[in-house]
Amino acid sequence: MPPTDAPIPNTLFIEVAGAGIPEIDGLFVPSTAPSAASESGTVSSLGYWNGKMAWDRADGQGERSPSLSYSNSYRSWRIARLDGHLAYDITCEDDLPPTDREWHVYKKGVAPAPTITIHHCDPRQPCPEPNVVFVLGGPGAGKGTMCELAEAQLGWTHLSTGDILREELAQGGPLAETIDGFITPGNLVPDEIVVTLLKRKMDTITRTTGRNNFLIDGFPRSLGNLDAWYEVFGRHAELPRMLYFECPYPVLEERIMGRAKYSGRSDDNLESLKQRFDTFKAVTLPTVSLFKQKGRCVEIDTSPDRETVYAEVVEHLAEHTEPMLADRPLGERAEELLGLRKRTR
Repeated sequence: MPPTDAPIPNTLFIEVAGAGIPEIDGLFVPSTAPSAASESGTVSSLGYWNGKMAWDRADGQGERSPSLSYSNSYRSWRIARLDGHLAYDITCEDDLPPTDREWHVYKKGVAPAPTITIHHCDPRQPCPEPNVVFVLGGPGAGKGTMCELAEAQLGWTHLSTGDILREELAQGGPLAETIDGFITPGNLVPDEIVVTLLKRKMDTITRTTGRNNFLIDGFPRSLGNLDAWYEVFGRHAELPRMLYFECPYPVLEERIMGRAKYSGRSDDNLESLKQRFDTFKAVTLPTVSLFKQKGRCVEIDTSPDRETVYAEVVEHLAEHTEPMLADRPLGERAEELLGLRKRTR
């Protein structure tokens, strides 16, 4: 067995872009430099230099190996030119090359300094398939609260199609103009565009954070949504699991009217609730029935208190949740969502 103090394997990839020296731009892969003593006397190991992860150029053209590494003597991350001279650095003690701060142009560098992106999987390869759980339920059933809890406490990523569409519009993304062309006249955005954005979002999160567990809130709302899912992910793709939050209408009504006191939502009223619930029964329940027929649906009664419901959600997500996260004490945000602490936001 490897020693317990052995470093975790370096499986990260670094993308360097926008450097004043164009030859520096490109992909950097975990270093394969042989074990050696650094300038500070620290003995390196595979994928490491000076006790921190290190990288070589993917194209193999750099004379210095590693080409991107940490200096204990100068307390800085450094990027080398092809000829081995140092071009860019940043003084800090971060465990990984900073992606959120501007790097410094070193003696042999040329402005501007590049931006750094960390990838948790090889960007030259297809992104690993996401582990997806759909979450459906009537208005007020607790979908958003439970998804947010799972994100805050269990490390899952909570996604909703509405948020993703709004984000694409706000950022002026590649599909923003197309989406606006549907929304402005009051039309629904085609299902395939929605699923394409979902897939792109999940790929980005997986590549840049390593997180691969996703809860998709309020999807698929219809069989058309599901058809679009197969069009984008392929008919061969395994049908994701579904958590279906079942809740009696009187409880939904009580929750919505209670929420209306502070939510500011124009649809938090009895008339809108009835209309939304009727639509849910007519359009969404057939999708729930299909998942039940295929043995991919878990029904959760969300009428009890939030702690009881959350305990059941945790149980059904346990297979893909890191035990360390599942067993840790509740954080402040989780306590707020469970009503155990006064909300601060």
